[in-house]
Amino acid sequence: MSDRPDDFAEATHPAPAVSNDHAGHRQRVRERFLKLGGDALADYELLELALQLAIPRKDTKALAKTLLREFGSFSAVFNASETRLAKINGLGPTSIAHLKVIQAVAARFGRDRIDHDMPILSSWNQLIDYCRSQMAYQPIEQFRILFLDKKNRLIADEVQQTGTVDHTPVYPREVIKRSLELSATALILVHNHPSGDPAPSSADIRMTREIGDIAKPLGIVLHDHIIIGKSGHASLRSLKLI
Repeated sequence: MSDRPDDFAEATHPAPAVSNDHAGHRQRVRERFLKLGGDALADYELLELALQLAIPRKDTKALAKTLLREFGSFSAVFNASETRLAKINGLGPTSIAHLKVIQAVAARFGRDRIDHDMPILSSWNQLIDYCRSQMAYQPIEQFRILFLDKKNRLIADEVQQTGTVDHTPVYPREVIKRSLELSATALILVHNHPSGDPAPSSADIRMTREIGDIAKPLGIVLHDHIIIGKSGHASLRSLKLI
């Protein structure tokens, strides 16, 4: 039994049935989604449908709009921490878990769009989309490494370090050590800027060059360092910083 009545699981306080008006609205939104797809729906409508799966007996339109106002965007709602979500009136443990499951499904879908049998550099747009879905709205910095084989196919995707809101400790020799363990011959570094601005800092540039300097004599190529922010991404290779 949930300890939150807004999760609609308390036997002693059953949620009221959805009114005919609300039921009709839900049906219309659902039919429009099935006919036209998610792109035809406003963010609050798509979020409303997602919430209905966890909260089947209550109108979720107002809750969807509240979440968008609180967190600022559709993606930010799903990336919000459980602690922050729990502060929203109308969300309880079950509905929060449901949102995090949807987030995990979206991340897995994004990762699987990257063809492991093809060079990752040929799936660059899918790679950027995946990294943005994973990292753009994280509240703290996260340092991720994509390890590639000699044909630039993905061997592993690992989060090596997490840090604070504006810093992640990165140890270049640990990066190279893990590369050798995986027999990787190329790397793509990725980290996020919770501030939203993907512009590289001097520390980002210095750390990237240090990793590249250690990797090169060992035959490991550093393809790029991508920085992810809410407003977009930056490539140190494209900026000619490596």
